[in-house]
Amino acid sequence: MSGQRGMQRCGRVSRMGETIYSCRDCVSDPTCVFCEDCFQNSAHKAHAYKRRTSTGGSACSCGDVDGWRSAPYCSKHAPSPSDWETPTTSHWNQEESGQRGMQRCGRVSRMGETIYSCRDCVSDPTCVFCEDCFQNSAHKAHAYKRRTSTGGSACSCGDVDGWRSAPYCSKHAPSPSDWETPTTSHWNQEEVPRAPFKGGTVSMREPVCLIDNGPDGRMSVQQGALKILEQIQQPVVVVAVVGLYRTGKSYLMNRLAGKQAGFALGSTIESKTKGIWMWCVPHPSKPGHTLVLLDTEGLGDVQKGDEKHDTWIFCLAVLLSSTLVYNSMGTIDNTALEKLHYVTELTEHIRVKSSECNRNTELMRIFPSFVWTVRDFTLDLELKGKTITADEYLESALRLKQVNAGSRPEVEKHNKVRQSLMDFFAVRRCFVMDRPANGKMMKRMEELKDDDLDSTFVQQAQEFCSYIHLSAKVKTMRGGRGLTGRMLGSLATTYVEAIRSGKVPCLESAVASLALIQNGRAVKEALEFYQAEMECKVQFPTETQEALSTIHTAATKQAISIFINASFNDEDQKHQLQLMSSMEKKYAESCKKNVKVSRKVCWSVIPRVFASLDAGLKDGSYMRSGGYGDFRRALDRGAQLYRSEKRKGVMGEEVLTEYLKEKNVVGESIRAADRSLTEAQKKMEENKVKQQEAEQQRKLLEQRTQIQQQALSDLKSSNEENIRQLEAKMEREKKRSQAEIERVLAAKLKERRELLENGFAGRAKDMEDDIRELKKEQKKEQEKKPGFWEKLGSGLHSIGDAFFGWMF
Repeated sequence: MSGQRGMQRCGRVSRMGETIYSCRDCVSDPTCVFCEDCFQNSAHKAHAYKRRTSTGGSACSCGDVDGWRSAPYCSKHAPSPSDWETPTTSHWNQEESGQRGMQRCGRVSRMGETIYSCRDCVSDPTCVFCEDCFQNSAHKAHAYKRRTSTGGSACSCGDVDGWRSAPYCSKHAPSPSDWETPTTSHWNQEEVPRAPFKGGTVSMREPVCLIDNGPDGRMSVQQGALKILEQIQQPVVVVAVVGLYRTGKSYLMNRLAGKQAGFALGSTIESKTKGIWMWCVPHPSKPGHTLVLLDTEGLGDVQKGDEKHDTWIFCLAVLLSSTLVYNSMGTIDNTALEKLHYVTELTEHIRVKSSECNRNTELMRIFPSFVWTVRDFTLDLELKGKTITADEYLESALRLKQVNAGSRPEVEKHNKVRQSLMDFFAVRRCFVMDRPANGKMMKRMEELKDDDLDSTFVQQAQEFCSYIHLSAKVKTMRGGRGLTGRMLGSLATTYVEAIRSGKVPCLESAVASLALIQNGRAVKEALEFYQAEMECKVQFPTETQEALSTIHTAATKQAISIFINASFNDEDQKHQLQLMSSMEKKYAESCKKNVKVSRKVCWSVIPRVFASLDAGLKDGSYMRSGGYGDFRRALDRGAQLYRSEKRKGVMGEEVLTEYLKEKNVVGESIRAADRSLTEAQKKMEENKVKQQEAEQQRKLLEQRTQIQQQALSDLKSSNEENIRQLEAKMEREKKRSQAEIERVLAAKLKERRELLENGFAGRAKDMEDDIRELKKEQKKEQEKKPGFWEKLGSGLHSIGDAFFGWMF
């Protein structure tokens, strides 16, 4: 079966409907599973395992030592001690997989064998093709990278998650019948599906658990969900839904995802969703964005009875989302508002800065938009005999009461939640929805299509979804800094770690932590991209410096873009300067290598084109009467042949100058010994040689000047590209920051106006300081000039000086 029994992964790919297993005790990568055969011959049978039906395409991970904390092999594939020395395997055939098409190669390379990666198609940078699969694949025509294996690299041919396109070679390509339509089942945290890479976003078939409440009662972020967020390099629009348990939150989120099913629905009194679940889909109306839907555990579950846990769930939904949907049943009355008491505790559980108390305006700036959905709404939207909108219905329900003598405690209780909602959420919207169907049909909501539902409900639900899709904003931090999926994952981890340690999540600390993680990673990824592009596309020696420059310029532009998109709050552009310094140093090394390789190539050409000349010099045939003319003709002929040679690189004239200078010294002796030449002719020949040397020196200086000028131009171009992309990012963030301030200011002005109209002059006066500060900040933001010029400029100047030190 294999050239060597031990060091081999099974790799068998399951058909749809086959049984696969995962071991909770041993798995370290939640995507890893065992096929039936390997599981029955493994130690995992005695552990806490999970059995499920495959939707097709799951590769058996038996033998994947990185995927399991223990017992990675079944008894069939277990290695003998000698197997760990020189691993080899052979290709699996059709009979061994049970299905030719849906099979991964899995061949493990020996040390020294050639393996390949395709820059155009790979989504998992660890994926490689073996020699055989690569030669039979479409990747030969792409921008591929060839390298020598250190041993143990498994061929990823057939790993559909590892490649954006062309995952199969012609030998392993599936027939059309192999691609059966997968069925879906609800995944738990041990069964996280890999989300295929699609240009920086993902399209998940089903939700996964993002934050779970473990057996010890402590929250934890699930690694499988973080791996999915890690792939999302686009801005994310995050919509979270909260509300009492069994009120239909999950159904709303499924509609937002455009799916009939996904988030688990329930038809009993038992709460179905636990923790916070996540579903990432391409945004339906904002190209280049990902819609992240967060379905939260129902609040007020009597079986759970943990008020503190509910508060943290609510706080995390607020902190992670850009739009918060609160879902309730019936009407918005005192009872409904009292059940939203979690909002009054936000100041106790969230801190903007570590050094000072929260100001309501600070919280409002970073809190999401608020949408209240009222389900099974049966009232007419009327107030004092006039038809009103759902938004007006919400605002009327939030109206404060005046404090009268003897009624202070009751009125303060009445006002508390209402005031908190107005203090914290600048944008407040409301959608009311009729009951979707009768009682019996409600139990089958996942099966019902829109035609089976009440037409009014369908229209109301569509209006809600349209608003969310069109109006929900990108998730940002203070100052308008937008987040990607990767950043959202880091943020969730930071907040949950704070809660686990008994601390209050602090946004200032979260931003600092996020910046530290993201910026270091952004530099690393951008530099790795630059290096990979140069290694892949530069063939040393380049014919001209410009050819090398063209590749460098394109790679630099893309690398800067990668950094700009992945960086976060890079104060003083410290990390950007670090990236530029590293890239310029790498470029200087490439330039030096180009020179070195060119010299080597040129000197390898010299003996061939000047072979007849060297032979004549060696046997002394030029040391005769008339020999000098033959010598000059042989020298000129060799120089002509030399210049006609291609791919000598940038040192062509330099090496030729050195060679000609050396031969001209020899030529002087030949000229002196040539008796056929008169003294006048010898003088004339001497002048002719000097003219040729001067012309050759001119060509040499021209070549050197071209190299230096191109290097200067490259440096200038890199600096300009740096500044251009940074300016564009800062302008985007400035606009977001201005919009953030304007949103809060508009909400405060509206609230003050309504307070004055309703007789709350004292409260209105209390708001004046906040409004004054916001107006001052608004003006400051409008007049703000880019503050990076001086530091970035001096930093780039220093890099320029260093560049010429590295290069010359």
